[in-house]
Amino acid sequence: MKTDIHPTLFDTKVHCNGCNTEFTTRATVPEITVEICSNCHPFYTGKQKLVDTAGRVEKFEARRKAAEAKQAAGQKAADAKAEREAEKARKNDPELEDIAEELKDQTVNEPAEVDAPKPEADDKSDDKTDEKTDSAES
Repeated sequence: MKTDIHPTLFDTKVHCNGCNTEFTTRATVPEITVEICSNCHPFYTGKQKLVDTAGRVEKFEARRKAAEAKQAAGQKAADAKAEREAEKARKNDPELEDIAEELKDQTVNEPAEVDAPKPEADDKSDDKTDEKTDSAES
């Protein structure tokens, strides 16, 4: 057997973050930290237990809130930019400003009016049906 090819074995201290248990074993590293061990794992204990030692849910919620805030800030910036461009366009064209004021007055003071076509077509169709009935009777 060759010499000096095997790793060095240590008495390793294993620490479980789930149940704060410590035990020793032999491994190639001096310390091992695990999130869940055989003392607290549901398979070995038979108990269903939610283990969130790393705070994954809180991290996710923080990332989601940060993304929503960033999106809201981006939307506000886009709205502000659109408003600035509209204001710039109004200043460059006074006629456009007059039209905008007139439209604003109309929409606030008057309800929307819908021009519906008058039923003149129905009157003409009645005349044609009368002619058809006259010719059919003779």
